[in-house]
Amino acid sequence: MKKSFLDFKRPPLVNMIIAESPMPIITTMRNAIYDGADAFGFQMERLKPEFRTESEFRRIFSYAEDKPIYVTNYRGAYNKDVLSEDERHEQLRLMLRCGATLIDLPGDTFDPTPGEMTDDPAAIEKQKKLIDEFHSLGGEVLMSSHVLKYLPDDAVIELAKKQEERGVDIAKFVTASDTEEELYANMQLIRKLKKELKIPFLFLSGGAYCKMHRAFGPYYGVCMWLCVQRYDAFSSKDQPLLSAMKIARDHLDLTPNLI
Repeated sequence: MKKSFLDFKRPPLVNMIIAESPMPIITTMRNAIYDGADAFGFQMERLKPEFRTESEFRRIFSYAEDKPIYVTNYRGAYNKDVLSEDERHEQLRLMLRCGATLIDLPGDTFDPTPGEMTDDPAAIEKQKKLIDEFHSLGGEVLMSSHVLKYLPDDAVIELAKKQEERGVDIAKFVTASDTEEELYANMQLIRKLKKELKIPFLFLSGGAYCKMHRAFGPYYGVCMWLCVQRYDAFSSKDQPLLSAMKIARDHLDLTPNLI
């Protein structure tokens, strides 16, 4: 049986893949398994529409072996101005039926909002019903908010708690580390979030100084690493290389000296 994203005893190395057709996805998956991936993440908004079929999803996901699968289907890329919200959600339902594990639901679903976090009561109620539906289909749900700017501690904690209150399994929020000071503040904030939240969280940042946050966050309490098997035209250059992160995770001794 495929693992849950909630069952890992230590943060998993999740290989994120962005490609426009199945063959590059499958090739990357095969290489990523060799490099030590614990799970896979697919940004399916970049997959060309003609490949978003049950047969292709099943074929792609079969190469994950027993590793859990995280999927997004954001508004951008090939979805932009083409698919409605309901149509994107129907594709997410299909991916669940074909073997996906974790669904990414933006925090502004049903009410597009800067920072991807709506406070509209009607939209929130619809989100909760959709989350319940994904759960009934055997899925796990992550709520994401790509804020993409630095926020003080209280604002991040408030955002994370709003996500938690909507019934998701994992909270995800992406801010910014544009200066060393912002980086160090974000690293310290991880410990506060660990105390404040009842669910796992994926706290990331972009910006000039974000790489340390992404590489070391899971040592402090972030629930997973998002990595790339290799750097290409689509992959995020901010995400650590899978093979390098595996070496660091498995061999870097950060055990406290308590004796």
